[in-house]
Amino acid sequence: MTTSSRTATQAYAHVGLETGVAAASQKKLILMLYDGAELAVRMAITHTHAGELTSKSAAITKAMNIILEGLRAALDMEKGGDLAIQLAALYDYMNARLLHGHVNNEVTPLEEVLALLRELHSAWKQIPDQSALQPIAHAA
Repeated sequence: MTTSSRTATQAYAHVGLETGVAAASQKKLILMLYDGAELAVRMAITHTHAGELTSKSAAITKAMNIILEGLRAALDMEKGGDLAIQLAALYDYMNARLLHGHVNNEVTPLEEVLALLRELHSAWKQIPDQSALQPIAHAA
């Protein structure tokens, strides 16, 4: 693949992703964040096993960013009550476990976070998509 065709492919993928995000319901966006976090943790586990420290670090950083800047930031602490407080604490715990796994080069904490993400992801999938008709507003 030539550089120009690779650039065009990347641009197309980026536009497709942006279009998908712009039209997504709040539930769909949360599910996309879980997908991304799970993928990043799986990659971190793979890179840890392979001894690829730079790639492991990048994958863990990506997972932590998704959890803190995506999932945790999406919580409505006023309307969410105890559930939002508990989820915030769980997201903080997951990030602490990711950091522990990263610093100590251990897979077990990463696998623990992956299991938690999968469980939460599964629970979100069970929620009826009432917000499908109300896409999140984006600034132009």
